[in-house]
Amino acid sequence: MSKPKSRHLLTDAEEAEVQRMIASDPDNPEATDTQIAQAKPFADAFPALAEAIKRGRGRPRLENAKEAVTLRLDPDVVARFKARGGDWRTRMAEVIKAAS
Repeated sequence: MSKPKSRHLLTDAEEAEVQRMIASDPDNPEATDTQIAQAKPFADAFPALAEAIKRGRGRPRLENAKEAVTLRLDPDVVARFKARGGDWRTRMAEVIKAAS
């Protein structure tokens, strides 16, 4: 697990640059206090979508979904598969499947 990055307080010059960049972007203006006050939670704004996400219906399940596993292999074995380029994991899976 990586350490969380320390918070960096902006200098006045950095803050001025950020504000300048915000002001110069006409496609993404900064939200006003009124807009923020009128904002709704995601589930209130999109109830059907929020419910689908909550139930795990976001992405359809595959019939033959692959299973993620952790496997320790000798570095030279992995290097040989990687040396052949392309999708070395798929080739490795095919070799294991043929051997079973």
